[in-house]
Amino acid sequence: MSDDELDRLMRRRLAEMQKRFEASTPEKKTKTPRDILVERLGYRGLEVLELAERQYPVQTRLITKKMAELILHGEINQEIGGGDLLALFRAVGFPVRIETRINVEKDGKLVSLSDKLKLEED
Repeated sequence: MSDDELDRLMRRRLAEMQKRFEASTPEKKTKTPRDILVERLGYRGLEVLELAERQYPVQTRLITKKMAELILHGEINQEIGGGDLLALFRAVGFPVRIETRINVEKDGKLVSLSDKLKLEED
């Protein structure tokens, strides 16, 4: 086998290995504005975002897009908590409704406040 044949064989083998490697690695997908925002959300932030998406889908998409732009440009660089996100939605006129429950302890168990009041009335 001559040096030229060996060189050609090695190049072909290297090309095959590269092709297999590229096929095995997942494609890098571009991040959506929502993905960018979700990475920055803190305590209960995702919960508020999902509720807002259900209640105001079009408006939430626009707000999410703008917030992602601000994050990418370095204008927003801290974690965004659920309370902060909720305040933002309320400030721009979209009162996101969140289910709240108040639990109290009764006989060593947590009971909802409404159940406790009902039991006390009886």
